[in-house]
Amino acid sequence: MVSYNQSVNPAPAIELLVIGGGPAGFFAALTLAEARPRSSIVILEKASTVLGKVRISGGGRCNVTHACFDPAILTRFYPRGGRELRGVFARFQPADTIRWFESHGVLLKTEEDGRVFPVSNSSETIISCLTGEAARQGIEVHTHTRVKSLERTPEGTFVATCHDGTLWHTRRVILATGGEGGFHLAAGLGHTIQPPVPSLFTFKIHDPRFEGLQGISIPAVRLWLPTANIHSEGALLITHWGLSGPAVLRLSAWGARVLHQHNYQLALTIHWLPGLSEDGVMAHLKNQRSHHGRKRVTAWCPFEAIAQRLWQKLVLSAEIPETTTWSTLTRQQIVRLAQELTAGRYEIAGKAPFKDEFVTCGGVTLDEVDFRTLESRLVPGLFLAGEVLDIDGLTGGFNLQNAWSTGWVAGRAIAGKT
Repeated sequence: MVSYNQSVNPAPAIELLVIGGGPAGFFAALTLAEARPRSSIVILEKASTVLGKVRISGGGRCNVTHACFDPAILTRFYPRGGRELRGVFARFQPADTIRWFESHGVLLKTEEDGRVFPVSNSSETIISCLTGEAARQGIEVHTHTRVKSLERTPEGTFVATCHDGTLWHTRRVILATGGEGGFHLAAGLGHTIQPPVPSLFTFKIHDPRFEGLQGISIPAVRLWLPTANIHSEGALLITHWGLSGPAVLRLSAWGARVLHQHNYQLALTIHWLPGLSEDGVMAHLKNQRSHHGRKRVTAWCPFEAIAQRLWQKLVLSAEIPETTTWSTLTRQQIVRLAQELTAGRYEIAGKAPFKDEFVTCGGVTLDEVDFRTLESRLVPGLFLAGEVLDIDGLTGGFNLQNAWSTGWVAGRAIAGKT
């Protein structure tokens, strides 16, 4: 057990101390308060305001969750933690999140891509709901309050020491500090921390094939990192710095650690026509010789999904002269063009941030947590929720759903223990 100093500014003992005023911390506190009214609960937040990630989620609209109501399918959107979240989602999933907010007066809407937002299109609606309910339940919220250390006494209670010298005594603690700032508290109690590295980012690629193509989008491509054998499919956007879009974000999430290990400098393969094999592409190209023989290859793109300007770049990259017509296209040129279309190689030269989200992978090692309760297997009375765990999801409401679900399970577990 760790000893502690009782000499300065002791605060009254409370039932639950939540360290971190984000979505997981708030939801855990509210879940306990609703299950056991009049519980003494305090939330400590180091920043000047609470729910900072809720405020910026979805570009300020707050992507509350995603309309995926099958827990088994839902877990597929988590590069890390999906297996552990299976049972959590069986107890509290997006349908439950939607019901909770609507039962608390927040009208929600589901967009075509499955993302769920407040009808107001404002994150302040969600923030006002959570903070208002916390006030109604008598939950204390302290901002500008950084916890310097967290210790467990020989009697099994906890003491949190703040930077201003205040000591908080509590029976239970929920550590919900997000993907940064609280790892030292978990480590100080014996937990193993997987080092945090960025997830969900775009790729810097300097390649002549992309010059002048900023803004071109492709509805579906297949990306592959050969070094790690990681694949991703989805829409792609060419930007002034390289590549963005859902396919890139998915690949960056699943490849977060290997990309970090290689300093974000790896080879990337792009299949521009994922619905076709290389042989299928070759057959399609050969057919153009009889149907469009007199047209220049660069002037006629036989694939609707590929923009004409991108097609011209890919043809020239396959070493096909600009004056070449379809009727004079050689077999060797067709092979090169098919390879360019199905396995073009590009060099990632770095990462660029994804402006709408900032997500990291890393955090408390998952096998040190009991996911039936979110209680630490090492430190009784310590619960962990949200991104402080080594869990991260794709963009689209999945990271917030992790926060709501793990916060709810932790709050319910504490309600049963209190």
